[in-house]
Amino acid sequence: ETDGKRNKKDGLIFMHWLSKKRYKIGLMIPTLLVYSIFIILPIIIAVRYSFTKYSGIGQAKFIGLKNYVRLFQDETFWISFKNTMVMFVMAFVLLMTLSFLIALLLNKRLKGVDFSKALIFSPAIIAPIIVGIIWVYILDPNIGIINNILDAVGAEGLKQKWIGGDTLSPYSIAVIYFWQQLGYLVTIFIAGLKMIPGDVLEAVKIDGASSIQEIRYVIIPMMRTTISTVAVLVITGVFKIFEIVQQTTGGGPNHLSETLVTYSYSMTFSSGDYGYGMSLATVTFLLSLLITAVYSTVTKEREG
Repeated sequence: ETDGKRNKKDGLIFMHWLSKKRYKIGLMIPTLLVYSIFIILPIIIAVRYSFTKYSGIGQAKFIGLKNYVRLFQDETFWISFKNTMVMFVMAFVLLMTLSFLIALLLNKRLKGVDFSKALIFSPAIIAPIIVGIIWVYILDPNIGIINNILDAVGAEGLKQKWIGGDTLSPYSIAVIYFWQQLGYLVTIFIAGLKMIPGDVLEAVKIDGASSIQEIRYVIIPMMRTTISTVAVLVITGVFKIFEIVQQTTGGGPNHLSETLVTYSYSMTFSSGDYGYGMSLATVTFLLSLLITAVYSTVTKEREG
């Protein structure tokens, strides 16, 4: 009992120490330094180079807004923008809807639910470059499993250029990204569902609410924070899709399957046009930030 009182007293002293403002600041400084060096500083450098003409060798030459003017006149930029938005809309709708519904199902005490959780989560632990390789063998027009199966069953008319064509590549990449991220987001939703008090759900059932009413009026309102977190992860994640595109299509043919990220990479490192590549990266960053801000504003207004 004496040891218990002593431990409790030590804990209170420690909490009192942490409550002091100067100690809070001291604990935050290392994190802020790391964040500033590896996140804030690279963003500032990228924005700075976006106003220059720079090949990676010699001195960068300041050219003002010329890269941005060129960007909005660049047909390939608009193709990559369209592809990115197609992927974003598809991935956002599929991931937000299906991951939530699957989480509701897996949160119930069903037979084999633990195995199902592991199976759904498994793609999330595979490196994106490996994910790309796997799906090349599924979607490739020449060696892919889908077209070979269609050949085998005599349905050659249904064969498509799932990747590498001029139409379906962004949709296929969105499906691949959905497959990879589904389990991870389902896990977050399940964690959110576990935070809902059981007595609240029991009271709702006693009151005679249907399953749809329970989800609409109880579960979703009590999971707004979790839903917002998942939404932000999806938004930022889609704008970072890189390895899957590089492995499946390489941005081709003729840049028709480029995303904003892959086009920025291509211009920066393949073409050596660092200034223009950084202007693409800056626009991508701002677009992601804008969509996140709009989503946050809309959700706050609904909560209000």
